[in-house]
Amino acid sequence: MKIGILGGMGPEATVDLFSKIIQTTPATTDQYHLRVIIDSNPAIPDRQKAILENGPSPVPLLIETAKNLVAAGADFIIMPCNTAHFWIDEIRKTVKIPVVDMIEETARETRRRYPLLRTVGVMAASGTVRAGLYQNRFEELGITPMTPRDDDQTRLMQAIYLVKAGDFSKASVTAIEVGLTLVKMGAEAIVAGCTEIPLILKASDLSVPIIDATQVLASRAVHIARTGELSGL
Repeated sequence: MKIGILGGMGPEATVDLFSKIIQTTPATTDQYHLRVIIDSNPAIPDRQKAILENGPSPVPLLIETAKNLVAAGADFIIMPCNTAHFWIDEIRKTVKIPVVDMIEETARETRRRYPLLRTVGVMAASGTVRAGLYQNRFEELGITPMTPRDDDQTRLMQAIYLVKAGDFSKASVTAIEVGLTLVKMGAEAIVAGCTEIPLILKASDLSVPIIDATQVLASRAVHIARTGELSGL
């Protein structure tokens, strides 16, 4: 099956997802890798401003880009942008192929890996946090979600935009500090719930497990593409 990546939100996150798909695929030659169709569309309006400031809606271009992937032959779609999942139902209504829910997959995988987990820190963009995308999923699974304090969330959002601008070093310092604070608050694991965060926060940076939502999505996409298993989508 052919994977369609609805990308560009941002470009670095799209590259990271594609790279993780390649790394996750058990291939020994080019021919054993998967067919991946990417439409990296950085013109899609800012998802944070759409949710937090009533800015331009990203929905028309999300739908247009999804339809491009369908026309190009994709069998299912993945989006390397957590906040864009706020509109996943609207995208699903307009295309006839499945759109994988990154938020749901990450929450389920977190519970699967850590069945006794009681609390999880959510490091995500402000729009994702405000919409409660991860909080709602984790609460359904009996896990108490924790989000950064307002000042830390502001700093984290600034770090995310630094990554989009190509400045990784300063952004990494901020991400680590915010993660350490969540651990001190009682988080037993951290979800890297913005696709820029895995680029600046590594497993060795914290004393608790970090669940990389981009890696979860990549692994799920590889499984679907190799097995054709679309159950639950």
